[in-house]
Amino acid sequence: MNVVSEALTWLNDPLNWQGKSGIISLLIDHLWMSLLATLAAIVFALPLGVYLALSRRGANLTVIATNTSRAFPTLALLTIFAISPIGFGNSATVLAVAIFAVPPILTNVYVGMREVDPDVLDAARGTGMSPARVTGSVQLPLAVPTIAAGIRTAAVQVVATVPLAALVGGGGLGVIIVTGMANQSYGKALAGGVLVAVVCLALEGLLALAQRALTPKSLRTAPSSV
Repeated sequence: MNVVSEALTWLNDPLNWQGKSGIISLLIDHLWMSLLATLAAIVFALPLGVYLALSRRGANLTVIATNTSRAFPTLALLTIFAISPIGFGNSATVLAVAIFAVPPILTNVYVGMREVDPDVLDAARGTGMSPARVTGSVQLPLAVPTIAAGIRTAAVQVVATVPLAALVGGGGLGVIIVTGMANQSYGKALAGGVLVAVVCLALEGLLALAQRALTPKSLRTAPSSV
């Protein structure tokens, strides 16, 4: 039996979908960690990106912070956390992956805010809007396509990276890959990889629809993530 056939056989076995170590349970764990990491990254990066864009002094800081965090391997962070009070497991994974998710969100928030047409902002101010209202009612809504693209990119990256949790005693679909490799059950490992890929593709599609729904009709073009 080749690896692909073994993977299909493993996926078609109902027993592999049940129990605490089954696919359903691991998938829920995987999605929960991904959600927490993405939300943490948004809570940190969104207000920081808005502040840097409004201060007009954050370009260099944004580039440096983004490039530095992107260059730092998530697995290295997990190793550092393992010897710190944070320790092993899901919590360490959520924190490490959240750090990994910050750069695309921070960059896109900054760029989206800065790319809003200055004439539009001047017109808003000319109507008597306060700076806070201009930001919240004009600048942020116009930056939505770019910001949403950054969140979408970060979320998919998070789902694809969370399998590293299995290397530090955590859960998620990575457990299937790691146990399969450890037991030389390469079909099982392939099945785990396929499951992660399917979840990433499904999330990409759902977030694309959500991005379109949140984008004002006049701005529904296909923004590219920075």
